[in-house]
Amino acid sequence: MIIDILAAISKKLPGIAVATSPPPLKEKMMWTFAALIIFFAMYNIPLFGTEHVASFDFLQMITASRIGTLLTTGIGPIVMASIFLQLFVGAKIINLDLKNPSDKQKFHEAQKTLAIVIALIEAAMFVQFGVGGLRISDAWGMILPILVILQITFGSVALLYLDEIISKYGIGSGISIFIAAGVSFAIIGGLVGTIIFGNNGVVSALTEGGAEGIPLALLAFLPFIFTIIIFFGVAYAESVKVEIQIAHERIRGITPKLPLKLFYVSNIPVIFASALLMNMGAVGMFLDDVAKNPVTIPFTQIDISFILPYIQEAVWLIRPIWYQGTFTNFSIMVNNVTPYLGIPEWVHAITYILFLSLVSIVFGIFWAETSGLDAKSVANQLNSSNIQVPGYRRDPRLIETVLERHIFPLTVLGSFLVGLLAGIADLTGALGTGTGILLTVGILARMYEQLKQMKAFEMYPSIGKLMG
Repeated sequence: MIIDILAAISKKLPGIAVATSPPPLKEKMMWTFAALIIFFAMYNIPLFGTEHVASFDFLQMITASRIGTLLTTGIGPIVMASIFLQLFVGAKIINLDLKNPSDKQKFHEAQKTLAIVIALIEAAMFVQFGVGGLRISDAWGMILPILVILQITFGSVALLYLDEIISKYGIGSGISIFIAAGVSFAIIGGLVGTIIFGNNGVVSALTEGGAEGIPLALLAFLPFIFTIIIFFGVAYAESVKVEIQIAHERIRGITPKLPLKLFYVSNIPVIFASALLMNMGAVGMFLDDVAKNPVTIPFTQIDISFILPYIQEAVWLIRPIWYQGTFTNFSIMVNNVTPYLGIPEWVHAITYILFLSLVSIVFGIFWAETSGLDAKSVANQLNSSNIQVPGYRRDPRLIETVLERHIFPLTVLGSFLVGLLAGIADLTGALGTGTGILLTVGILARMYEQLKQMKAFEMYPSIGKLMG
């Protein structure tokens, strides 16, 4: 079985030993900050032998990567390995019971090996096909491409071990922290590099804008203001939850509550939806190339060129619409039209937001069903823990009925709202993109709860003031 082979290989690899006793908070913070320092160092170390200037885009932010540096693939291989195995387990293609400690350990061992394999494959793809504009110097013949592949693979493997260190000795999840760090870096970089010192930035507006300098400076700050508004909006939505009263069969008189968050499936739906839309851009580029040549269906003489503009327009209308820069970008929606059939740009904006939101619902339902978050799976988990809903017999089917009234609507509504928030944030030009902000707020909220449980704010009041 492939899972056994992957797990066996993982046992031969170096590993991070589990702490014999829980590390003190000060040590946890030290390991977390040390990992972040190493992360930012690799984030800014260029690949030897390449001619690519590191740049930022959406996929790089959510995968904590930066093409042209040691973190060209970032946490992408780790996340992909986890998603593949989770889906295979959820679909029963791989027969593992993740509640069983030995099966759970086998899952993590297989994930580690698979992540390294994917890192090597992705590194080879970046080098072979020049993904993201990565260009290899002509020096040293075939030796240099191999060296670049090894550098990229090393970066992802290093993140794999840093994630393991944080999980065992630090605070929270390493992957989550790296995503938040990458998005935060993009927000700060956008604020300082573009808004403040760019050609249309605050400094330029005040020094060269004359009588309109102050209004132009305020307009230049609007993307940052929108970022703050979206940030607090998402933070509020993260705190909204529905609570269901439950009771333990053996503990009478205590009725705790099962909290179901508004964002029930977290930000997973909008990540998948955004990745899908990113691929729409590639489809659009392909169609543009096809349109330049006569197009016929293979083995026939039927010309399909006449429908290409409609296909191109459909793809264009759902492509990401990230307006970066100043508020003047909204004039694009008012005055511009799409390139093929001349549809007003504001229709493009509405179509993009609705499509992102609706596709997020589809992925949200899919993720809930395959990752054990659906009503039936949760009911079985509660039943196996001797937990029931007061007023109902202890029957998984009855518990499932009660949960279904809340879980399915929360899955649909939560997925729709994360897509809507991400789309609106992209439309306003918020720094870090809407999905990046959603991810960062969720990560910080979970870290806040963990620190609160560890009573970190009582031991270190300055941290409490920093995080509110």
